[in-house]
Amino acid sequence: MDREEYVEAVLRAVESIPEGRVSTYGDIAAYVGQGGPRQVGAVMREYGGGVPWWRVIRASGVPADEVGDEQLQLLRGDGVRITDGKVNLRAVRWDPDE
Repeated sequence: MDREEYVEAVLRAVESIPEGRVSTYGDIAAYVGQGGPRQVGAVMREYGGGVPWWRVIRASGVPADEVGDEQLQLLRGDGVRITDGKVNLRAVRWDPDE
């Protein structure tokens, strides 16, 4: 898969995350079948503005520093419960096979 195909695959995966659910950067990489969390993060930084980027979060459940407040606000708007600045991934992690 070339770079353009990879970017499109990542963005399609992110668009598939339903409201009220989240995914991690690593989950998206596994779903796409290529790259890892850092590569997905790079795609999201460069091209993710047109997709629900806030639904992709670190594996720790804590948002990235540079978008933290905005991401948490958008997740709350989606109905995701935030506790102490963190998302409970066990409760809201997206399973693409559901």
